[in-house]
Amino acid sequence: MKTSQLTTRSALALFGGPKIRPRPFPTWPVFGPPEERRLLRALRSGKWGKLHGPEVAEFERRFAALHGCQHAIAVVNGTVSLRIALMAAGLQAGDEVIVPPYTFLATATAVVEANMVPVFADVELETFNLDPRAVAAAITPRTRAIMPVHFAGQPADMDRIMALARKHKLIVIEDAAHAHGALFKKKPAGSIGHLGSFSFQSSKNLTCGEGGIITTNNARLAEACRSIHNCGRIPGGVWYEHHVMSANYRLGEFQGAVLNTQLNRLIAQTKTRDRNGQYLAARLRQIPGVYPQRRTAATARHSYHLFLFRIDASAFGAPRAAVLKALAAEGIPVSGGYPIPLYRQPLFLNQAFGPYLPGSRKKLNFGEVHCPNCERLCAEQGAWLEQSLFLGSRKDMDDIVRAFAKVYEHRSLLNQVQS
Repeated sequence: MKTSQLTTRSALALFGGPKIRPRPFPTWPVFGPPEERRLLRALRSGKWGKLHGPEVAEFERRFAALHGCQHAIAVVNGTVSLRIALMAAGLQAGDEVIVPPYTFLATATAVVEANMVPVFADVELETFNLDPRAVAAAITPRTRAIMPVHFAGQPADMDRIMALARKHKLIVIEDAAHAHGALFKKKPAGSIGHLGSFSFQSSKNLTCGEGGIITTNNARLAEACRSIHNCGRIPGGVWYEHHVMSANYRLGEFQGAVLNTQLNRLIAQTKTRDRNGQYLAARLRQIPGVYPQRRTAATARHSYHLFLFRIDASAFGAPRAAVLKALAAEGIPVSGGYPIPLYRQPLFLNQAFGPYLPGSRKKLNFGEVHCPNCERLCAEQGAWLEQSLFLGSRKDMDDIVRAFAKVYEHRSLLNQVQS
């Protein structure tokens, strides 16, 4: 190899050159004395459960108000919140629920755990969100609900999804696990469908380690959710009186204490993420073959739980896996996203549903499902950066841009890199 080639090759950190980003990005979670004070107050009160303490009740009121809803019911996690929402909506065993295939498995497994059938409709390649045209094509006489995911924190096309729901008399449950503080036009995520569901798991933009919440503006649905999450009890009933099949899914006071302090930080953090995300997207669009998630005109605020982008190998000049490996070597913590569509998970291919859906299995064959855009994202193009990076400075964003530009400049060296 010639000297000039060696010099070019050593410029990439992947081959021993200096990193663009030698220092770490902001970490998550962000916490301090306010969390400590609230936790100690809850601890010393001796009232550690939701039924006796004030923390979860206060958080429910505040979260509902911030997200434009009259009701919020805090529960143990975001999967349970989806399942309770399905049950509260009155769906029955074997009913079909349309879901996207590019999402965490809980969106679909919550449907199975409610003894219902998930039906996968493709996502839009440019937004990564559920495609309303695919939803329309997936509706059958057995369809009862649509569960759009506001993936990465950008709201799905709720105008078109709600129009389909009205036309076919369907329930809409927003999976807003990524979308705390996000806005669709002037409406907060979780306030647009019949019910909304959020997660407070460790990685989420609002976190207490584990937890979830259901939002709604429908008093009847809210009452049903409260009953299901509280052992089937009803307002005015006695303690040992249970009206529906349910369990104890209540969130605890320690989690409520943390969430009350984290909520104070949420909107400022969300605005910072959105500002940095928009800046980074504008810069990365200038690099051939890099396509950040298309921001829709209706997205008034993107919560950027993830910064999504696509790598088109033919336009970039190097395969996605090699590009991501080179970026990681430059100090950019990047992920290739979901490696397979949700319907190709073994649990769906093998129908490993335990006691659920015994009457539906003969009619199901997830091996025949084909969502081309999702498959392209998984196999060829999809990638993301995580939310904590976007709590940093403009300089942090510039470092990410510099790393992408450096890798693009030396792209010819990447074609023989093993994934």
